[in-house]
Amino acid sequence: MTNAHIDPSGILDEALQRLHTTGPEHHGRLSNHAPMAVEALAAHGRAAAVHRWLDRYAPKLDEFPSRVAPVTDATWADALGDIRRAADWIDFFDRELAGRPWRAVLAEWWPRLLPGLYGAATHPVIRVGHAVRTLLATEDAAAEVTAPRLAELGQALGYWAARHLPVTGVAPLPGARRAADALDAVPLLAERRGIFPDRLALVTGLPVWADGVTDPETVRARLTELVHAATHRYATHGHGEATMLVHSATAPNAVLRVLPALPHAQWAPSLAAAWTAAAAVTAMYGPAAPRPAPAPGSLTAEELVSLALAHGDEHVIKLTDTALDVGDGPAFSAALRAIELSARP
Repeated sequence: MTNAHIDPSGILDEALQRLHTTGPEHHGRLSNHAPMAVEALAAHGRAAAVHRWLDRYAPKLDEFPSRVAPVTDATWADALGDIRRAADWIDFFDRELAGRPWRAVLAEWWPRLLPGLYGAATHPVIRVGHAVRTLLATEDAAAEVTAPRLAELGQALGYWAARHLPVTGVAPLPGARRAADALDAVPLLAERRGIFPDRLALVTGLPVWADGVTDPETVRARLTELVHAATHRYATHGHGEATMLVHSATAPNAVLRVLPALPHAQWAPSLAAAWTAAAAVTAMYGPAAPRPAPAPGSLTAEELVSLALAHGDEHVIKLTDTALDVGDGPAFSAALRAIELSARP
């Protein structure tokens, strides 16, 4: 069972319909975070706030991009990683999802897209994770999978295909058994310049962690451990780069959310990709030294959601969403650190 609420009001569906007329990016190459943020709010029982939040965010968004040429079964490889083909990819997945069960489409395309998880600063896979969580929660509640929720999966997969970016040339370095220790062992980039793809190209070595794990339940346990470790680490290291370090936790959590919808054979490669994402983000943006974590005191989950919503930043909302999945004091501290560090919109 997922921990997501099912929104019976239809507000999430309305918000997704609004957003599907906009592009996956805006202002050049900034990701459209709204589909992820509104899903997170609805998942935590705040559907009533979705349209108000979206009204503030929507003016920055671009219109849906122009189409170039249809992506087909014969031509998809040539269009992979071409952001100019974003609309073509979204159309392709709309057709795929109209003709087959969503789990079948996901199982076919996940291994094709997984090597390029690192495109657009991991936002596409995070968006897929939010879409799949809603679909799984809908199924768990024996409710109807609505057209906007299905279309959101197509939008997310299409964005991933258009921003597909593999990691190459990364040498294995000595690691550690525990995820937290392995993150501590990540060598930080000496030169911090450029945007995410520029920095990713400078990552030449990452510690080995969870190498050789193949048993599905062990994979789930190790991926859960990674999400906990990366979330906890944000509480003490988020000051390195408040926005970008959020993805060291939210990207592996997105993969964890998708696992139940995937064949077991795809779980181990998913763990490896999630680790590479968390470690690479740490290498690119992590600070040289930690700072004391904020004290969460007796803060409740409901109060934490209220604080994140009152702040309003999309990354704060998304990290809070992951912190609530982790559900412990250090995770709540991480969400408080994001609230403290992030500029209000």
